[in-house]
Amino acid sequence: MAIDAPVRDGVPDRTPGDGPHGGDTPARPTPSARGALRPLLLRLHFYAGLLISPLLLVAAVSGLLYALSFQAEKIVYRHELTAPVGERVLPLAEQVEAARKAHPDATVTAVWPAAEEDATTRVLMAGPEVPEDRSLAVFVDPYTAEVRGALPSYGSSGALPLRTWIDQLHANLLLGEPGRVYSELAASWLWVVALGGVLLWLGRRRTARRALVLPESGPASRRRTLSWHGSVGLWSAAGLVLLSATGLTWSAYAGENIGAVKDRLGGATPTVAATLDGAAPAVGGGHEGHGAGHGTTPPAAAHAGAPGAGTDIGIDRAVEAARGVGVDGKISVTVPAEGTGYVVRQTDTQFPVHLDAVALDPADGTVMDRLRFADHPLPAKLTRFGIDAHMGVFLGLANQLALAALALALIGLILWGYRLWWLRRPTRDRALGFGRPVPRGAWRKVPVTLVLPLAGATALVGWFVPLLGLSLLAFLAVDVLLGALARTRRPARAS
Repeated sequence: MAIDAPVRDGVPDRTPGDGPHGGDTPARPTPSARGALRPLLLRLHFYAGLLISPLLLVAAVSGLLYALSFQAEKIVYRHELTAPVGERVLPLAEQVEAARKAHPDATVTAVWPAAEEDATTRVLMAGPEVPEDRSLAVFVDPYTAEVRGALPSYGSSGALPLRTWIDQLHANLLLGEPGRVYSELAASWLWVVALGGVLLWLGRRRTARRALVLPESGPASRRRTLSWHGSVGLWSAAGLVLLSATGLTWSAYAGENIGAVKDRLGGATPTVAATLDGAAPAVGGGHEGHGAGHGTTPPAAAHAGAPGAGTDIGIDRAVEAARGVGVDGKISVTVPAEGTGYVVRQTDTQFPVHLDAVALDPADGTVMDRLRFADHPLPAKLTRFGIDAHMGVFLGLANQLALAALALALIGLILWGYRLWWLRRPTRDRALGFGRPVPRGAWRKVPVTLVLPLAGATALVGWFVPLLGLSLLAFLAVDVLLGALARTRRPARAS
C-alpha cells in the first residue's frame, strides 16, 4: 500500500461526496491516543509511500514477470524439457552416459529423473566453463537417450536462463551484490507501508460497511481513487506482509539477524548426512532460494565421479534402494563425490509436500542416514513453506497466479497512491505544486506514555532490520532540515 490521503494543513481533507450522504467521512480529531497517533501514522505513510514506492514498483513489476516465467519457460524451452513418449524408459545409467559423451569435459553432479511421461531427464554437470553458482543442465530423452539440448541451470528449483535473468532483475537489478540493497530496502518497508495503510483505512469513519472492503464506482475523483487504494490494500495486505517477511530472509543484513533468531529457536534446517566413515565432512550447500542475492545453491558434489565406477552400485540401484524406504516420486539424485554417498531427495514442493531425503552407501546401497520432512523443526518447515510460496513453487500454478495477482495489486496501489498525492497539490497559489504531507509536530500530541514505548519498539525494529532503521533516520533528518528551512523563510516573508 502506498500513500493514504493526508489531512490538508492539519484539517481533514474533504472532497465533494464526503460526508453523511457520501458514505465515507474521515475520522475526526479526538484527544484519545488513537486520534493523536493517526496524524503521525499519516505522515510516516506519506513519506514512506512517496519515497519507497519507486523501489516497490520495480520489485512488483519484476515479481510479476517472475511469476509468469514458470509458464514461459515451458514454452521457450519446450524442445529441451519435453520428449515424445516411447515404449520403455531406459536405465538412468544409459541416459547419464549419453550426457557425458555429449559433454566429455564436464563432470556429472546430479540427476533429475523425468517426473512426467513426456518430460526429459535432466543431468546436471560441473565443468571448467560452468560458473560455480550454476550447473550445466543436459536434457536427455528417457526413451532413446538422445540429448535434446543443454542450458545453464541455477538454484534448487532448476531455473533456466529466462527465469534466472528475471529473478536476478528482481533480486538485484542485475547489479550483483551491490544491487541487493534495493530489494532489501523495498522488503524492509513493504510491511510497514502495508500495515500502516491498513490501520489508516480501518480508522476512517464511514456510514456504509461495504465501503471498507469494496471499492466505490462512479466518476473519477479523489474519493473513488482513495476507495480503490484502501479496499485493494486491505485485501492484499496479508500477502504483501508475507512477501516482505520471506524476502527479508534472503537479504544481506536483516537476513543474518533472522537466521540467528531461527537458529536460537532450534529452527535450523537439518541436512541428511552423506559422509562415508573415515572421510572428511563435506562442505554443505547453503540456503535454498532463487536469484543472486537470494541465497545460492552450488552444484551438488562439485567433482562427482561417474555412477557405476569401481565399487559403486550405480544410480539405478541407488534409486531403487531409495524407493524401498519410501523416497520416491519426483526426486533428484546427487551422485557420490570423494568420501560421500548417494543422496536421493524428494522434490515435490506442492502441498502436501514430499521432501524426504536418504543417503546411501555407494558400495552396497545401505541406508547411511534418512531425513523425513515431518521431523523438521516447525520453524524450519514454516521457513520452507514461506520461501517456496515466495518463489511460486509451493502450490504450483495456483501459487504463481496468486503472486501475479499480488504484484498487480501492489502496482495498482502505488499508482493510486501517487494519484492521491497529485490530486492534493495546491492549485491556486502557483501553477505547479505537489501534495502536502500532514503538518509537522504530530508526535507532540501523542501521550508520553505512548511515545516512549513506541520509540523503543521503533529502535528495536530498526536495529533488527538495519536498512529500515537507517532509511528512517534519513527521512527524519531530511524532514528536520526541511522544517528548519521553512522556519527561516517565514521571518523573511513577514518582513
